[in-house]
Amino acid sequence: MFDHISIQTQDPAAAAAFYDAVLAPLGAARILDFGDVIGYGSTAPAFWLGPATAEGRPRETHIAFAAADRGTVDAFHKAAVAAGAEVLHAPRLWPEYHESYYGAFVRDPDGNNVEAVCHRPE
Repeated sequence: MFDHISIQTQDPAAAAAFYDAVLAPLGAARILDFGDVIGYGSTAPAFWLGPATAEGRPRETHIAFAAADRGTVDAFHKAAVAAGAEVLHAPRLWPEYHESYYGAFVRDPDGNNVEAVCHRPE
């Protein structure tokens, strides 16, 4: 359904360092970099960071990135912890969503709830 999404950040450099680390295990990297606007993806930019343009703190957003397998979710979590992210939920099964839902949730530098999820059975 989505072609791409963009979120705003109070500190583009800190957000970029965080997303460089946590998107690498998922197979994504910087594809376009205009300084304070950065596009990430595997073949084309699908996730964008840009500087906050409104007054005050941005509202929390929940972003879930697809992971190919459970090991990739674990690698995302490890990279996020190494990058200093607050852990909301360590990797685990979430059977209340469905029997194979395996996800990990962390906070990015702007307070967004960022998840890596695999829907495949082990």
